[in-house]
Amino acid sequence: MRVEGLPLPDGVKQALLRRGISELYPPQEMAVRAGLLDGANLVVMAPTASGKTLIAVLAAAAKLDRERGKVLYLTPLRSLASEKYEELSDFFGELGYKVALSVGDYDSSDEWLEKYDIIVTTNEKADSLIRHGASWLRKVALIVADEIHMVGEASRGPTLELLLSRLKRILPESQILGLSATIRNLDEIAEWLDAEPLSCNWRPVVLKEGVYYDGVIEFADGTTRDVERKYDDPLLDLVSDTLSEGGQVLVFTFRRRSAVNVAARFAVLTERVLGRSERARLKAVCDHLLIRERNLINEKLVALLSKGAAFHHAGLSNFARKLVEDAFRGNAVKVVVATPTLAAGVNLPARRVVIADRHRYNVELGVHEEISVMEYKQMAGRAGRPKYDKVGEAILIARTLDEVEYLMEEYVKASPERITSKLSSERALRSQTLAEVASGLSNTLGDLQETLARSLYAKQYDGAYLARLVISVLNELAAEGFVEVKDEFIRATPLGRRVSELYLDPRTASLMIKGLSLSREFTDLTYLHLLAVTPDMPRLYLRKGDRKWLDAAVEELGRELIESPPEDPDEYEFFLANLKVALLLLDWIEEKPDDYIYERYDIGPGDLYSLTQTAEWLAYAAAEISKLLGLTARFKELVVLRERIRHGIKAELIELVSIKGIGRVRARALYTFGFKSLADIARAPERDLAAVPSIGPALAKKLKEAVSSGELVVEQPAAVGLDEFF
Repeated sequence: MRVEGLPLPDGVKQALLRRGISELYPPQEMAVRAGLLDGANLVVMAPTASGKTLIAVLAAAAKLDRERGKVLYLTPLRSLASEKYEELSDFFGELGYKVALSVGDYDSSDEWLEKYDIIVTTNEKADSLIRHGASWLRKVALIVADEIHMVGEASRGPTLELLLSRLKRILPESQILGLSATIRNLDEIAEWLDAEPLSCNWRPVVLKEGVYYDGVIEFADGTTRDVERKYDDPLLDLVSDTLSEGGQVLVFTFRRRSAVNVAARFAVLTERVLGRSERARLKAVCDHLLIRERNLINEKLVALLSKGAAFHHAGLSNFARKLVEDAFRGNAVKVVVATPTLAAGVNLPARRVVIADRHRYNVELGVHEEISVMEYKQMAGRAGRPKYDKVGEAILIARTLDEVEYLMEEYVKASPERITSKLSSERALRSQTLAEVASGLSNTLGDLQETLARSLYAKQYDGAYLARLVISVLNELAAEGFVEVKDEFIRATPLGRRVSELYLDPRTASLMIKGLSLSREFTDLTYLHLLAVTPDMPRLYLRKGDRKWLDAAVEELGRELIESPPEDPDEYEFFLANLKVALLLLDWIEEKPDDYIYERYDIGPGDLYSLTQTAEWLAYAAAEISKLLGLTARFKELVVLRERIRHGIKAELIELVSIKGIGRVRARALYTFGFKSLADIARAPERDLAAVPSIGPALAKKLKEAVSSGELVVEQPAAVGLDEFF
């Protein structure tokens, strides 16, 4: 199907042609023939890189032209939202449409989005917008649910499930478009959304999946490929084989430490194939990274990047990860060793994908378990670079001959698991039931049951069980003072509405209310420990050496903690894990160096960012609850604490970090040299400011201009940030 023949405005077709898109791929053509441009609801399953994003672009172009309604583009991850925002902005911006990215501040209806045509957001942010009653949502004419298979994910799937159920109820005339590469029960998911299922196996690059053993790759199609055994190491041999043909390799492993160590082994190989121009480009990348973010982790990364290899995991900062991704796309980096967060996020194809291990450690159960077929298929789908490769290879490594057959049957030739609802999780139901009532969507038990009847769970399982579970959840919410139930009628209390708006698990709110109401003096650690024990705060699990120093911390700081240590050994382990988070946050706001925090707590910059973002959000929520409870002193202390968590500073630097471009390190340098306030900077000569370490003449001039013009940092409350924590 030719682009020129599509029933779309000439401007849209010209924009496609300028990008070299003159003919639709088979999945795109199937979608158009199924009514995509006429408003048909579709759930499209097609392989990675087969053009699913363009299907959304075509649907959006049709809606914007014919209805002038808004487009809501949903993604499961911030990184994916940012990628889609860039793609959509590039295309629709030149057509005169306005594209917005909204992933932060869960305590807002974001009315500024009224002025935008396309809103790209995460599932959780969209959920929060409904809770706040965003008026512009009524104008949404197209809902795109990218990676819709995530509805079956245990921790965050229920949010997407009820989000789509609510949107269908609020916007019955809106078009729904679901996109995924892996849905086994496609018909069932499509039927749930009143959509037509579309399945297409076409890929722009042929994917060959196989198993490597003893120098031979055996592919699912019956063919084989010999691999020269140079190193008596399957990973090194497979990488060397790809590099010898000018290809790139993406290796998946499930432990960060393995990612770093394996990448270091590959650097010996990649360094040999780098050309002069590639070395120069990599040197520029390394210099850029260290100028922007010099720390121990990035120094390890730079040592490998300069040789054409890299590791990629959620412990790296967003900036470092993007540099790695761009260098790989530009073919300067030849091998990336990544944890599976990459498979669920940005698009980074390679000629050969190697799954180095199929076991992951379940920290909650304390056991190693095999990955799912869906996880394998998501990783395998990264094989093959459109426009560069004719064939992409996804390889599993067997250690015995018997394992070859097992991997072939259980992974390579297997279908991904059926997507099933996880809505029966009590934690998910607590939050979502309160949101349903607090937003005014359900005022009676019957209304609530109607929403649940639209869920995937009701389609797949016994709805009576869910109905009983909701009654139990309502009783808990009523006991905590979040809702009032009288006969069939349900209403949220002012406290319940605020808790829902703050996007808190009701049990988090209950813990905050109980803790903040205690008649005792709070230290910084008391507040931080309160935040750390809530269900909404991610955990830092204990390493072998952690128990000793954490036991000592309990002994020394026990009076400052929000709760006493339990006697049960298992509960005590959990208690120590929470305390570890609180102590990390304390070190952060006491301005301990980043490298000290990374080493002591075994985390990376990405983890630290995620934890501090979540802690800032929880501190903001605790302050709001304090205000609602009339706890003025607590409110004031939490407002200060929130700013300290945001910037990682002691209270004395709050005024200095309000200056645009001044972070914790520069603020401390200014303070140490006697510039302790905005007034001090306003009075100071530029040359004196320039003499401060890390300031210099250029920044000194900007400082003076910022203070005199009032160009200070004014930020919104932090977003949850949980989607980046892995």
